Amino acid sequence: MIDTTYDLIVIGAGAVGENIADRAVQGGLTALLIESELVGGECSYWACMPSKALLRSGIVLRAAQAVGGAREAVTGELDVAATFARRDSFTSNWDDAGQVKWVEAAGIAFVRGHARLTGEKQVTVDDTVYTARHAVAVSVGSDPLLPAIPGLADVSPWTSRDATSAKIAPKRLAIIGGGVVGVEMATAYQSFGTTVTIIARADLLGNQEPFAGELVTASLENFGVTVLRGVEITSAHRDHDGVTLELDNGSTVVADEVLVSTGRLPRTNDLGFENIGLTPGDWMDVDDTMLVKGFDWLYACGDVNHRALLTHQGKYQARAAGDVIAARALGTGVHDNRFGKHAATADHEMVPQVTFSDPEIASVGLTAKAAVTAGYDIRVVDYNLGGVAGASLQADGYTGHARMIVDEKRKVLLGVTFVGQDVSELLHAATTAIVGEVSIDRLWHAVPAYPTMSEIWLRLLETYGRP
Repeated sequence: MIDTTYDLIVIGAGAVGENIADRAVQGGLTALLIESELVGGECSYWACMPSKALLRSGIVLRAAQAVGGAREAVTGELDVAATFARRDSFTSNWDDAGQVKWVEAAGIAFVRGHARLTGEKQVTVDDTVYTARHAVAVSVGSDPLLPAIPGLADVSPWTSRDATSAKIAPKRLAIIGGGVVGVEMATAYQSFGTTVTIIARADLLGNQEPFAGELVTASLENFGVTVLRGVEITSAHRDHDGVTLELDNGSTVVADEVLVSTGRLPRTNDLGFENIGLTPGDWMDVDDTMLVKGFDWLYACGDVNHRALLTHQGKYQARAAGDVIAARALGTGVHDNRFGKHAATADHEMVPQVTFSDPEIASVGLTAKAAVTAGYDIRVVDYNLGGVAGASLQADGYTGHARMIVDEKRKVLLGVTFVGQDVSELLHAATTAIVGEVSIDRLWHAVPAYPTMSEIWLRLLETYGRP
């Protein structure tokens, strides 16, 4: 007879769900993890890992070509088949046996199947009803949004999953949407020799600082990508020549495949929401401990709560949730104050993100526009990243830019954005400065090693001016 009662039941065994269960078990609870697809979820098999594996080879090749001495040694072209094979190694060929083994070794029970909420603290998988003594946590993620374009659904468009798991590169790829997924996949596929066209209603990467989208757009166009901005698709159809997209300016785009990357929807349509008073298809509204508002037993982490649709932020939420579920169950005290161990405080204004374009965009915190909207009195400080000695050594003719947003009242940083080759490794210093609310005065004593790109910090501070 199987055990059907656990302290915690987690629906969704992606990176987020794994962390919720693991933290709760480490805190002294029993936990059941339920997954309908692959343990490890979107990040491991269709998003973070495979997409970055597809991007890395082309970026490394271009980086070598940007340095004299290495440039002369690079005599071949990108090996596309080897790049896809390397991607396959990171996904374990879409086999989750290794991650299932980790779950079991961590002392977490596991069931594969589609879970539905069928009552308070009650989850049903197939015909088996599981009961949670203390909590149920939902970490089911999100699905791509398919825009209501006539004919689009009939042409079998790619989603991000198709783009990251493809076995061959199409000759022509049209990308609908100018966000992170669209930009990253355009960067990857153009390096494979694919003719890429991006179709966007507005400028690329509109949620970033404007200069970030401008630099990335210029780079993509330099690589041969066609970027169409300020246009909309009026219809789509597929025939023997591929997919034809009709645009509202009277022109057409013809491609072998069409990737749709226009937003996300919560994966909650068939989760049994109607059985517990929630509306199927809705995002889940939570407090800073990830407790769903209106409940004392239901939690939600990751994309599904719509706070920050990023794997690392979902895992951050998961650590808070797993710990607080154990604390509440065992009565050991809850620390849900700002920056308390049970509160995901950084979700609000301190979120780091890297767009793995070429050049990269590494940002954390608020943009200038967002800071003004939030009511802060700010000063914007800009500096040409290519003017830093470490950057000039990194690549010949290095092109990049840096910006920091200063809260003039408190004299602390609200946001930092770097654009340029290899800037992702600069990001955590900025994140630490923002989360730690380190004063401008104190940052002057954080001495960057010379000659590294981290010297950008000194140049930003000099531009701001020492009190």
